[in-house]
Amino acid sequence: MDFVNVADLGHEGLAEVLELAKQVKTNRADFAGARPGLRVGLFFEKPSLRTRISCEVATTDLGMVPFVLKQDEVGLGKREAVGDVGRVLDRYLDVLAFRVFDHQNLVGLADSADAPVINLLCDIEHPCQALADLQTVAEHRPLQGATIAFIGDGNNVCNSLMIAGAMMGSSIRVASPEGNEPIAEMLAIARGGATSGAEIFVTNDPAEAVTGADVVYTDVWASMGQESEAAERRQRFQPFQVNLELFDKAKDDAIFMHCLPAHRGDEVTDEVADHPRSRIFDQAENRMHAFKALLLHLTAD
Repeated sequence: MDFVNVADLGHEGLAEVLELAKQVKTNRADFAGARPGLRVGLFFEKPSLRTRISCEVATTDLGMVPFVLKQDEVGLGKREAVGDVGRVLDRYLDVLAFRVFDHQNLVGLADSADAPVINLLCDIEHPCQALADLQTVAEHRPLQGATIAFIGDGNNVCNSLMIAGAMMGSSIRVASPEGNEPIAEMLAIARGGATSGAEIFVTNDPAEAVTGADVVYTDVWASMGQESEAAERRQRFQPFQVNLELFDKAKDDAIFMHCLPAHRGDEVTDEVADHPRSRIFDQAENRMHAFKALLLHLTAD
């Protein structure tokens, strides 16, 4: 199976991967070399720190062999048709993990390759990030019944978090400036897959979203490819900054999360990013454990 969208796992598969991620983190030695010799292609059309290193370490720890590919070498959709790239790499590799600008390129790869295709990030979703996010939340409190407030742009990170969180019974509150809310298609998928009474709530008021939440989550205001909009977005998103005043509206034991990199002083202040209840570096570490669990799940006999 492929992991192009976070919902591809289904509720049962998502629960299995999250439980496996917990085991992998707790008992690293038990999984060392668990998939010897399998070959994993890691393609990066967009720059990466956490995704590249976490994926390379995860594959190596499992005994798999990572092959890092870059756009200037592959020319995905430019020098060579997406379908042709998929068919060629399918002859060489056992797993294809791609970080791309355009979601449709992942769809094309999945259609042309028999090997599992993993979405390492695209313009629509960031499903591997959602796995690490839910693993981090679960380390704080049970996912079923949790309330997660996402403050900022209704972007790819938000989309995957909404869908995966709702699948596991977490209610998601999204606070975005008018015009930057999650798109209707993603909201419909999240609401359609919700379990255990989980609700998806969208507002233009960050305080409304954060009040009483178990988790407060934010992301950069301008993602890669939106640099030309950064100044305008900074002005429009300023009321959505997660500062101590806003964070204090959440529950007394609420945690703060950010997928990183953080633009400190914009979407989050230092006081919140470095707060005793900030879990941003646990979250970053969990990218590695969650990817291991995903690889184990997708390559199981």
